[in-house]
Amino acid sequence: MTRELPEYHQRVADENRAAVLAAAEALFLESGYDRTSLARVAERAGVSKATLFKQFPTKALLFEATVLAVGQTPGGSVPVPSAGDLHAGLLALGRAYAEVLVQPRTADLLRLLIAEAPRFPELGERTFDFGTLPALVSLGRYLRAEHEAGLVTVDSPETAATQFLGMIASAVFWPRLVHATWSIDQDGVSRAVEEAVRTMVARLGAPGPRP
Repeated sequence: MTRELPEYHQRVADENRAAVLAAAEALFLESGYDRTSLARVAERAGVSKATLFKQFPTKALLFEATVLAVGQTPGGSVPVPSAGDLHAGLLALGRAYAEVLVQPRTADLLRLLIAEAPRFPELGERTFDFGTLPALVSLGRYLRAEHEAGLVTVDSPETAATQFLGMIASAVFWPRLVHATWSIDQDGVSRAVEEAVRTMVARLGAPGPRP
């Protein structure tokens, strides 16, 4: 019974946090930062103001958490593929990254972040890697593993990872950020990721797996 009680409280806390973040996201996108209050978020989430303030004492902290939650890869971290097949490894990581970028709310919330950045520069700094960091970390580790296995030569895994993700983002995300009516279908996303993979494989001159 003693053990079940903390687990129950943690489950309730997690559920409240999810409800608050969902409510905050909806209100920030509907009304903007200025016209969204913590009281309105609490009401929309169905929690008390005390519950909300316990987790998010200020609107700035709530906004940061909301943006970061949207920028996370579905399922949390991005698994690092095993070394040995550069094309397959890059394809898996590229698809995981694209999955974050094509979420409809990603561009909408990032526009709001950009609009508020001059007034809240600390938010921009803390969310600089919006949607990118999990994929970037996993990709850097993967390329380093391929390099250490002697399968490819990568002078800087971090630089190569940034360039690879940049190719995908430039095709599937940045046009939508600038032009709200622009869209790309799933086939277009798949082609963009595949082209980025081919470009990177050709650049690295990857040989076949060692016997």
